[in-house]
Amino acid sequence: MKFAYKFNNLLGTVYRKGNLVFSSDGNSVISPVGNRLTIFDLKNNKTSTLAVQSNYNFTALDVSPNGCLIVASNENGETFMVSTLSQTVIHTYKFHREPSFIKFSPDGKLFGICIEECVYIFRTPGIITGQFNSFIIDRIFKDSHGEKTYIDWSFDSRFLIVGSKDNCAKVYSVKLLEDFNSVILSSHSDSIIGCFFEENSLNAIVVSRNGQMTRWECSMKAEDLHEIYFVKAEPEEKKLKNDSSDEEDQIEENQAVGKIQEINDTGRDKQGKIITETIKERKFFYNKIVRHYLMDELKKENKNVKLTSACYHKKLKLLVTAYSSGAFYLHELPDVSMIHSLNISEYAIDTVTFNNNGDWIGLGVSGAGQLLVWEWQSEQYIMKQQGHSNVMSSLTYSSDGNFLVTGSYDGKVKVWNVSNGFCILTFSEHTSGVTAVDFSRNKKFFVSASLDGTVRAFDMIRYRNFRTLTAPKLVQFSCVSIDYSGEFVAAGAQDVFDIYLWSMKNGKLLEVLSGHEAPVMTLDFSPSSTSTTLVSGDWENEIKIWNCLENSSDHETMNMMSDVICIAFKPSGEEVAVATLNCNISILDIKNSQQLCSIECKKDIGYGMSDGDVITSKKNFESKYFSSIVYSSDGECILAGGKSKFVCIYHVKEGLLLKKFEITQNLCLDGMLEFVNRRNMTEFGNLALIEERDKLEGGNIKIKLPGTLKNDIASRNFKPEVGVSCLQFSPNNQQWAAASTEGLLIYSLDKGIIFDPFQMSVEVTPKATRNLIDEKEYSGALIMALKLNEHPLIQEIIEQIPHAEIDLVLDSMPEIFVHRTAEFISRMLSSQHIEFYLKWTCSLLTKFGQKNELIDSQVLINLHQNLSRKYESLNRICDFNKYTMRVIKKMSQGKINEVEKDDDEMMLINNTINKEDNYVNSDESMSDIDDDTSEE
Repeated sequence: MKFAYKFNNLLGTVYRKGNLVFSSDGNSVISPVGNRLTIFDLKNNKTSTLAVQSNYNFTALDVSPNGCLIVASNENGETFMVSTLSQTVIHTYKFHREPSFIKFSPDGKLFGICIEECVYIFRTPGIITGQFNSFIIDRIFKDSHGEKTYIDWSFDSRFLIVGSKDNCAKVYSVKLLEDFNSVILSSHSDSIIGCFFEENSLNAIVVSRNGQMTRWECSMKAEDLHEIYFVKAEPEEKKLKNDSSDEEDQIEENQAVGKIQEINDTGRDKQGKIITETIKERKFFYNKIVRHYLMDELKKENKNVKLTSACYHKKLKLLVTAYSSGAFYLHELPDVSMIHSLNISEYAIDTVTFNNNGDWIGLGVSGAGQLLVWEWQSEQYIMKQQGHSNVMSSLTYSSDGNFLVTGSYDGKVKVWNVSNGFCILTFSEHTSGVTAVDFSRNKKFFVSASLDGTVRAFDMIRYRNFRTLTAPKLVQFSCVSIDYSGEFVAAGAQDVFDIYLWSMKNGKLLEVLSGHEAPVMTLDFSPSSTSTTLVSGDWENEIKIWNCLENSSDHETMNMMSDVICIAFKPSGEEVAVATLNCNISILDIKNSQQLCSIECKKDIGYGMSDGDVITSKKNFESKYFSSIVYSSDGECILAGGKSKFVCIYHVKEGLLLKKFEITQNLCLDGMLEFVNRRNMTEFGNLALIEERDKLEGGNIKIKLPGTLKNDIASRNFKPEVGVSCLQFSPNNQQWAAASTEGLLIYSLDKGIIFDPFQMSVEVTPKATRNLIDEKEYSGALIMALKLNEHPLIQEIIEQIPHAEIDLVLDSMPEIFVHRTAEFISRMLSSQHIEFYLKWTCSLLTKFGQKNELIDSQVLINLHQNLSRKYESLNRICDFNKYTMRVIKKMSQGKINEVEKDDDEMMLINNTINKEDNYVNSDESMSDIDDDTSEE
């Protein structure tokens, strides 16, 4: 139960590659984030990552019209059918190549998948089709002219238009009819990016990569489609003769022709059978109405601009096109009049899509890791998120567990809201990589150390960098720590081997602690309020214990027999754990300077071999070590992670491995396999060690720069190496976070699915509990519900207890049930019955608050955390209503000048509120997305 941590969420990255999809209700956007899928709920302002993990990165996906199924494919051709209700994989289908596009039909009965020159049509399992087997093939369309790039369905799900790289789009009939030959829509000079049917018709819109848009008109109307079926366009004898002729001779330049037969209503009996041959032959063809070039203005500025993605909203008749210059255009059809244009990034926009209503436009930029949702009518961002562009180096929790701060080698510091998963603040004051971050105990500020020679303090109330701490000479800081009182900050340097101590009040340098003879890689203040001990470790196999506030020069040295990598204090402040380069964790008593025990972790870290390694995995295994360790809040366990895909939990006293977590299964990362793939071994050596370049020199380099261990800022296409750079437990011990190559992984305890009764007996049943509450025996009913320990039942019983009886119920409650009651009340402070549960909280704290053995610190932290969230949400609503009522009152009195002042005042209030809810609107100057966004 204590170690039943499960994957909860993925932060730090919002988009990698592939296409974006809006949910069926249009309120959520689904983004492929590496080998996982993340759902951004824009209505409730919350993110959630599905517990579905692929072995490779997802590249194509689509959601069914009813929102129950997601079909997603990865780079290796594995296609997953995922249930959004249970968040589990229903079935997996393996293709021989990577699918390029997936699209469900409007009725939800079929979905199509493009794979090279083929289009596979599958039946959707469910009640609609009556077919519950997954991936049943209905049709296969194949030709050898070019790779398929896009699919769109007609309004009745009977026809399919497919774009390909052979500069043509083709219209197919999905129904199994009389050998219908596909109708070809040609005349494009580049590969097709998007092709769409118009609403309630077979008229088509085709967009190519060079910005050419063509509208095609079909000869058949929508009301005539239910009475047609297709036959062979020509007899077989004529067809053999015409095989040698070119298509250009058979199809006119502006007309695509096929043949159909129409059956009159008089030719059927009551059962629908054909009784007469009243059949007349009609031609089925497309006429090219108009051709437009959408990139004329962009071509004037940059001739190398290409159209990268397009999407068409059929009801509103809006076409949005995205380009490699970072701009997107919104046109209204059929007049092709531009109604909106915006430049959002310096990188190419990889995907663009509309939601169902057509109000929001989703944009994904893989080069910068950006995900944006733009409302084109009001011209504002609904969501504007961007992850770190480089590997995260460090993280830290706030004291209440509401926020997470991450630092990265891209020089940016981000603040994440743990409850909703959005990035609310981004600080980019550092000019080099951030190596360490630390939060103060009063949660008002945090500090970050960087390789640029500065330690910066950031205010969490005013959202600014209010203090910059520097050394007398330029150094590179590798670690930082804040003492318990928050008055002193210490940072270690990796090039001058000194430790610098500053005062946070005046920003002055107090002391320079010298004594290390190697780079100082880690340091930490004692978490005890009665101690000012500072412990530091270096690469000279030594740790030093400083009493820096009393005798700054006095210190005690302990030899660790190997290079010190990381140090972690026990929450009580009496012990310290030291991780060394030989993959051992040593537990030291800092008061007596003695080693209590040692944990050997070499066999637990796991094997792993990079593609470019020239040694075996067994030999490479000797260089593995844990780079981050942290104590749990109770001090009984240690969480350790390093240059491996595994995170381990150890019991300190016993020195045993309790549990092992595999943070990822993504084979697109380096270091995941134990052996070299024999397919890459040739007579010339390992193919992974050979540079592969495009036609132009300097492009698409497959191997990383030699000697780069942490980051490679060059534009390379190599695989990043899996690893965990930092670990942290939350203050309430309910979750822990890992800064890894995949992003910021959150693991939490899931108590909702675990049946954990307490003092169970035969007579304790839900029925007996409800009978007691009907008899108004509130105390007995509550005790019985706590014994069953079912959350819905406890909530039902507590909410039926009158508020006047709360004190009497608590007086008659045995002390053994107080902790369970307080734990439940702490989770219910976010409900709508806030006053009722606040009365329960006040009564509990009044009667049992002074007894630490009844209500522990974790419950108090949860109480404060949930109460703070509720206060912030109510505070924003009350402020908005207060200023709105003031403006309405003055408007009714005719005070126009004061109304204008109040409008400015309300704009300031809204800006303040939007800064707190930065995940909904843009975070202005502190956002890491380009500030030079321009609108044309």
